Amino acid sequence: MSAATLSRNGARVERQPLARYTTLGVGGPAEVWFVADHAQLAEAMETPYRILGGGSNLVIADEGVSERVIRLTGPLAERDLEPDPALSTSEEIVTGWVGGGVPLPGLVRTLQKLGLSNLEGTVGIPAQVGGAVWMNAGTRYGEMFDGLHAIEIVTPEGVRQVSPTDLNWGYRNSGIPRGHVVSRVRLKLRRSTPEAVLAKMDFADQARKGQPKMKTPGCAFKNPGGVSAGKLIDEAGLKGTRIGGAMIAPEHANFIVNLGGATATDVHGLLTVIRQRVGVPMELEYELWPEQP
Repeated sequence: MSAATLSRNGARVERQPLARYTTLGVGGPAEVWFVADHAQLAEAMETPYRILGGGSNLVIADEGVSERVIRLTGPLAERDLEPDPALSTSEEIVTGWVGGGVPLPGLVRTLQKLGLSNLEGTVGIPAQVGGAVWMNAGTRYGEMFDGLHAIEIVTPEGVRQVSPTDLNWGYRNSGIPRGHVVSRVRLKLRRSTPEAVLAKMDFADQARKGQPKMKTPGCAFKNPGGVSAGKLIDEAGLKGTRIGGAMIAPEHANFIVNLGGATATDVHGLLTVIRQRVGVPMELEYELWPEQP
């Protein structure tokens, strides 16, 4: 790990291992930029870069990545949940800006306490808001685009605001191109009660009870043709299969877990075994850094 320096616009820059920022706990080093405003973000985007949010759904190579890695901090990790009086009604509210670096789990819990509905289906997803929007993260009970009014996107050409209707979004896809950063969003939420929202969250959370509690990126593969990927992997007899410190979880076959000391190479080995043994094409839900052919 190198000593931190400041960029010309004041972003903190430091070479760090990326494993500390991923839910799987693997990943080699990179130059990490901690940006707190649009000027710092624009500067960080001047050369090839990657955005790293909550670190879920991600497997980073043991060698790390050559691009600079951007983390949203400061004002870009703050939230304003006050209703906008010009856009809110007796049934629905539109909030102020919520930074892309805001942790999603804490946001969902806060909305529950305020009795605001539309995002409870994302309960338990260990992401930051920007990354969750970029991939339209969710569960069978709801997804990020259920609760979006406006999205602020930073591109190499500048900052622009779009609405969900401007994007060709769908299952685990926002329609936002690579090279574009979700810096902030405004939420569109339905007025409810804390008790009613909590009941929906508990219902969605019950479906997660069979998932492993160890370090994991989340589901490894998308469901092919509506068939459960976990069921296919289980039927191939792969639950509990281990390579190095990584294992296909006994609780749920579509999860790979870090038993301690796992490497990205171990995880890639298990992904290869799954694809070889399951009799249908399997599309990764993980994002791989760097991308694989």
